[in-house]
Amino acid sequence: SMMSGMATGVGMSVANRAVDAVMGPRQTEVVHRHEGAPPAAVAAPATCQLQQDQLSQCMKTGDATACQFYLDALKACQQQQ
Repeated sequence: SMMSGMATGVGMSVANRAVDAVMGPRQTEVVHRHEGAPPAAVAAPATCQLQQDQLSQCMKTGDATACQFYLDALKACQQQQ
């Protein structure tokens, strides 16, 4: 129904804000490719990418409380850096 859709949307919004508060705002990087330019160095994978991906996947379920384990794992990874 419309009410359950609105409740899900609000829940996801709150969960996304919580993730942004911990991991920082999302950033988009645009890469321009130029003909004849030397090849760019391949970027190293992010140190905590696995934990971030797991948390993002869990957040898609809409139950932020069920994702606390993944949030804690991401925080621990970030503190080790």
